[in-house]
Amino acid sequence: MSDLITTAVTAFMGFFAVMNPIANTAVFVGLTGSLAAATQRKVAFQAILSAFLIIAVFSLIGKGLFHLFGITLPALRLAGGVLVALIGYHMLQGGSSQLHQANEQESDASHLAISPLAIPILAGPGTIATAMNFSAAGGVGHIITTLIAFAVLCVITLLCFLSGKRLMAILGPDLVSVISRLMGLILTVIGTQMFLQGVHDAYLLFDWAPLNAHSQL
Repeated sequence: MSDLITTAVTAFMGFFAVMNPIANTAVFVGLTGSLAAATQRKVAFQAILSAFLIIAVFSLIGKGLFHLFGITLPALRLAGGVLVALIGYHMLQGGSSQLHQANEQESDASHLAISPLAIPILAGPGTIATAMNFSAAGGVGHIITTLIAFAVLCVITLLCFLSGKRLMAILGPDLVSVISRLMGLILTVIGTQMFLQGVHDAYLLFDWAPLNAHSQL
């Protein structure tokens, strides 16, 4: 029992560090600022639920799924980094990417909940890697403990998201616009960091010793 408690606490802290609810709330406000309050709540619920389902799938069959399609975690980091950086770049310019423009319509808000909110912002490569590491550490007990820890964090993140509209009302439209651009910069940096981490992990994953030895000749 003590081992599962330790796993739960460690997993929660790991998830919290990777999926920072406070920082992600600022990103959520920046992405959904033009939507009605009811639509924002819908997007928040859909994003959190989608993120939980994604992490649950990877906790249960993540390694097998990666092996089946020949996917590596560095590749996931590289692709996710490019996606996040592009969205952040368009937010930084004061405009929207085509993905973001389509999602500003309430009827298409569910797409925003899936991407980029659910993946790769909430259930990104770091979150997936954390879930896979803790769930693979033991049997069914570790999988359940990992999912419970992530579910608690999802509830906390949801509460933060739901308070985002009130925060926008306090700040005002001008400051929200500034925050949106700032979040664009942060998203661009996050995407770049994810991409660089993917390059680093890919370098460690593959055997570069023969190439290095050849370059020294």
